[in-house]
Amino acid sequence: MNPVRIAMWSGPRTVSTAMLRAWENRPDTVVVDEPLYAAYLAATGLEHPGREEVLASQPTDWRVVLASLTDGPVPGGAAIWFQKHMTHHLLPEHDRAQLVGLRHAYLLREPRALLASYARVRADPTLADLGLAQQVELYETFGGPVVDAADLLRDPEGVLRQLCEALGVPFEPVMLAWPAGPRASDGVWAPYWYDAVVASTGFAPYAAREVDLPPRLEELAARCQPYYDRLAAYRLLPTGAER
Repeated sequence: MNPVRIAMWSGPRTVSTAMLRAWENRPDTVVVDEPLYAAYLAATGLEHPGREEVLASQPTDWRVVLASLTDGPVPGGAAIWFQKHMTHHLLPEHDRAQLVGLRHAYLLREPRALLASYARVRADPTLADLGLAQQVELYETFGGPVVDAADLLRDPEGVLRQLCEALGVPFEPVMLAWPAGPRASDGVWAPYWYDAVVASTGFAPYAAREVDLPPRLEELAARCQPYYDRLAAYRLLPTGAER
């Protein structure tokens, strides 16, 4: 039986690492954390925390990375290979045809909430940094289930059940809770970004918050909104919710 290779394309600040924990807690699944990160940094020359460590930890040739993800052996011979991707790591020169063999899914967040959170890390993000335009491009090419981070936190079990069904794999209750602590699968950038998820034992309860967006980011939020709306129209809904 061929293994299932799942590519989940996430934006920043979208509980993507908690989603990674949920899948890694399954006994039939192996995971990989942001495998295109080094290739992205090498191509763009951007300065990120731990840049040199990231570059040393992964192949910097995107061709090598995509060949491994789509055609290479699945680590440990697992039945499912869950690949957590930051969508902005997928650059224009990366050949989308190499992604055909993957089952695609998308994790997004409402733009104003996303930007309010992201601005605490990088003060002046661009549209390309957020991955929304790339998510729409991938969705229109490959399709696949769409998850909004807020819906996932409102109803982890209901949304994960739907996600698993859409991806053609059985839901496992162990996806709802996991032991605290770091993982060998965490990228070398974990010390810079993963404090909250390392301490977590499950998805945090949803909490509605007032979004206080810096005025300089209002225009960018408006540019993001049509991309978000395009995908959000297809998102999996919490149990009992109506579109």
